[in-house]
Amino acid sequence: MSDQAEAGTAEGQGPVEIDEELSRHLANKRDDLFEKFDIRDDFPPEVRQEAAELTDDVQSEVDDVLDERRDLREMPTWTTDPVDAQDFDDAISIEQRDDEVVLWVHIADVTHYVNPETEMWSEALKRANTVYLPAYTVHMLPPVLAETVCSLVPHEDRLAHTVEMHLDPETLSYETIEIYKSVIRSDARLTYAQAERLLDDPESADDLLEDPDVDLAAKCEQVWELADRLHEQRKEDGSLVLNPRRDRAHTIIEECMLKANKAVTHTLQWDRGLEAMYRVHPQPTPDQWNEALQEIQDLDGVSVSASYEDPRKAVNETLEEAPDRQLNQIQRAVMKVMPRAKYMSDPFGGHHALNFEIYGHFTSPIRRLSDLVNHWIVYTDEVPADLGDLCSHASDKQKDGEQCEREYRQFLEEVGLDPAAVNNRGIEVVDDEDE
Repeated sequence: MSDQAEAGTAEGQGPVEIDEELSRHLANKRDDLFEKFDIRDDFPPEVRQEAAELTDDVQSEVDDVLDERRDLREMPTWTTDPVDAQDFDDAISIEQRDDEVVLWVHIADVTHYVNPETEMWSEALKRANTVYLPAYTVHMLPPVLAETVCSLVPHEDRLAHTVEMHLDPETLSYETIEIYKSVIRSDARLTYAQAERLLDDPESADDLLEDPDVDLAAKCEQVWELADRLHEQRKEDGSLVLNPRRDRAHTIIEECMLKANKAVTHTLQWDRGLEAMYRVHPQPTPDQWNEALQEIQDLDGVSVSASYEDPRKAVNETLEEAPDRQLNQIQRAVMKVMPRAKYMSDPFGGHHALNFEIYGHFTSPIRRLSDLVNHWIVYTDEVPADLGDLCSHASDKQKDGEQCEREYRQFLEEVGLDPAAVNNRGIEVVDDEDE
């Protein structure tokens, strides 16, 4: 990357600098918002102590349970995350065979450490979700988990919950789905930029890998081909794609995680007949859709095709052809009429935006209660007695977290800070003498 290009990145620009007085104002505002929305910031001492004890000796824990799990440590596996990511809780593997494509999505096995007998589980039930504010995160689980035992770092053994999907090479439909506990060893930690570079320049793999026997470039190309087909298939089926300019690396992770979530949901509902924390997204009324499409049509340089009966397909085409300057306005027009998605123990009603008949979350148990609970249900076939209340609570807390974020972003603007810059670059407190 050239010096000029590097200077244009968040890393090149460096953190947003503020003085100590403004830092205190931001902290006071966060405290006020946390009280207003009943958001728990600090962890109780017993939760912190429990987390520290359970993450004290990673390798010994792996060795103790290795015989009870599938050993996938020799399988080429890697993670792809933002450059500033502190934890890596999902990894992928792929094989293209003559008669099938096999995709593995490995998720950090959070429930090995966090189960209904632990203080961390009780605390997670109260928090329900991780709350993300610009340059400040309120975690659902103690960060030490994500930083140690639940971080799928390269060249170290880690416990995982693996979704193994055998896909028809023509239709990409599931031929078989297996979900099981495993031990993995990631070969590489890629940033999104590195994954893009690897797709453009396979030779760059030499700089990213310690093991020359792992052809990571070929694996990345295989998973990109799969993800691209999955993405186009979703659009053809009527899945709403509000970010049509997403790069290949992000598309890979998005499509692999969607495929895994959908596989788990189908296993829970159709194979096991179990209640779980499903994600249900109602559709807007015809009048609401018409309102959104008219607002989009009125934008300068934008034309909405009348050839689609499904408004989601019309929006997809419009976003692909619209000028970049109008993308945000189109997205806002759609989101304004979209009902809120909710967690429900009954999946029927489906997920309108994704156009999935049933859907649920599995791939982020470190930051979402729904995924944590679904991991437990998949592993034990036991459904919490208060599942309906958990669904309602998680939905309410997600709404509170999003409103908290909106109000904090508004406050940042009021004190002269750019929320996007703060979010992308972080904050550094400097003394007046340093300015």
